[in-house]
Amino acid sequence: MNVQERGDEKGSLVKKAMRAVTFHIKDNRLRVGDTLPGEGYFVSELGVSRAVMREAFGALAALQLIDVGNGRKPKVGAVDGSVIATSLNHAVDTAQITVPEVWDVRRTIELRTATLAAVSRTEAEAVGIMNLADAIARDSDNFELMTKHDIAFHEAIARASHNALFLQIVTSFSPLMQVAVPTAWQTRKAAEQKSVMLERHHDVAVAIANRDPEAAGNAMKAHFDTSIGDLLRGLAGPYGGL
Repeated sequence: MNVQERGDEKGSLVKKAMRAVTFHIKDNRLRVGDTLPGEGYFVSELGVSRAVMREAFGALAALQLIDVGNGRKPKVGAVDGSVIATSLNHAVDTAQITVPEVWDVRRTIELRTATLAAVSRTEAEAVGIMNLADAIARDSDNFELMTKHDIAFHEAIARASHNALFLQIVTSFSPLMQVAVPTAWQTRKAAEQKSVMLERHHDVAVAIANRDPEAAGNAMKAHFDTSIGDLLRGLAGPYGGL
């Protein structure tokens, strides 16, 4: 057997081991934080080497499917939007998808989260969303702080939708927003343009606070329609791509 064949064999064994761990989680109905058997258990069950099992555990940990640490058994991991974000950033960086395509998908999702948040939000969540809209306006001259507030604003709305998948997807957009928000804001030269965008954040927050799903969806639509236009102008200008 040559080196390539040995490598292929090990790769297939690692994938087999990864599948075995995920099947174990499913078959035993384990939940986030539940303890998994250690490497030795799967080595015995599958007849693979510890090196293969260690690599399988490492790959599953990288995908956030399990949580591993020195000196303790692995646990079932929690869903993490950072995994989606890594894949999304890679797709943009390698020109598999474009930033406008990402923003089109994000627009669709965030119209829905705003609508759901207006129905499902708690009083505390409504106050938090309003406070973040106020913070965006307060720190509008500080791109770094404003971007931080803007990301938190959209994540807070997704959280208030009480749909865990929407929250993870919206969270995955955060790395792109760290560049896109300042890029779009740079295109807003007039004070009136900036004022309109600040008002639209506020409109979304008010509609959610008022439990008005139609107004929340319309306010988010108005916000995104302008934001996407500003973003595209920024990408065409001296700020380049994301």
